[in-house]
Amino acid sequence: MSFLNKEYREIITKAVCGKGKKFTNETHTVKPPHKPSSILGCWIINHRYHSKKKKKNSVEVSGHYDINIWYSYQNNTKTEVVTDRVNYRDIIPLSIKDDHSISDDFDVVCRATQQPNCLECEITEKGDEIKVDTEREFIVQVIGETKIYVKVDPEGYKFVDEEDQWDFEVIDEELEDVNPDFLKKNE
Repeated sequence: MSFLNKEYREIITKAVCGKGKKFTNETHTVKPPHKPSSILGCWIINHRYHSKKKKKNSVEVSGHYDINIWYSYQNNTKTEVVTDRVNYRDIIPLSIKDDHSISDDFDVVCRATQQPNCLECEITEKGDEIKVDTEREFIVQVIGETKIYVKVDPEGYKFVDEEDQWDFEVIDEELEDVNPDFLKKNE
C-alpha cells in the first residue's frame, strides 16, 4: 500500500497549543507632594504590555500603566493631580497544554480581558500617603506547529461545476407573481 492509499494523513499546521488566564489584585502606595485632605478622583491610563513564552508551562506579561489621583490639600482649599507609573510582570501558568508540538518556535497572543482598573483609593492612616487598590486580568494563547491526522475519503473529491450546482429551471408558477411594471415610475 502506498502513502497516498492510506486511510489517514498527517498534516502539519499551526494551532493553539496552550491557554492560560490570570487575575491580579494589587495595592499601590503613592506619596503626593502635599498632605492630602480628601480624594476627588482616581483613574488609570496609558496601559501598555507585551508577552512572551517564558518556560514550558508559562507566559510572561510585562507592562506598565499610570495611576492619576486627583486630591485636595490644605483643608480642601487647593487641588492637584499626582501621577505614579506602575511597572508589573505577571507570570501566567498554562492551564491547557498540548505537548505534541513539533517545534520550539511559538507565537504568543495576549489579551487584557480586564484592563487595569482602580477599585478603591483612600488616604492611609498616616495621612501623608494614598493607597490605591487595582485589578487586571489577562488571557494568553500559545500558538505552535503541531500534527493533526485527517481521515481521507476513499471515494476522493468529486468535482462539481459551480454553474451546474446553481442551475435551476424557473417554472411558470413562479413567474405568475412577478409584477411586469415594477420598474415604471409612479405618476
